Amino acid sequence: MQLNPYGEDPVNLAVDLSNRPVADLDDLVRRCVEAGVVVDMPTGPADLDTTRDLVLRFREIVDAPGEKARAALVNALLKESSAHPRLTDHVGGWHLHYRDDDLSLGGVLRALVSVGVALHLSGRGMHRLGRCADRDCDVVYADQSRTGRQRYCSTRCANRDAVRRHRSGLRSA
Repeated sequence: MQLNPYGEDPVNLAVDLSNRPVADLDDLVRRCVEAGVVVDMPTGPADLDTTRDLVLRFREIVDAPGEKARAALVNALLKESSAHPRLTDHVGGWHLHYRDDDLSLGGVLRALVSVGVALHLSGRGMHRLGRCADRDCDVVYADQSRTGRQRYCSTRCANRDAVRRHRSGLRSA
């Protein structure tokens, strides 16, 4: 079964790129390949610039003040990045592409992330992107939990915040 390559994986890649900035072109290519992106195009310094811009745009989507603002940012990115869907078999199996052919790696990432984020939010809920609720953490997450109530990036941050709240309550008593 071929899963939609525009779903969870591009969102996870966007989260990773947001939380751990790309060091250089080799780092970008390695992380894309690890995430399942087929890097069969020439790459260059412009891909770093495009990716860094994409990360900024993704963080704006995460930080949007409400559903309508978030949707407007996603729609703007979709308009700039994606194309009409079409079938392709470039990697030995038929699947949909929502991007033009012959894009640079940065262009491919923009299309993958824009459609992936749109599918994530429309399929799971418009609130399913966020930042860790621990005041000492700024990590971005994509909520893929069953309940849709994720507030922390990790169990460690949730526990640290719970201990802080508990200790704060003891001092005020």
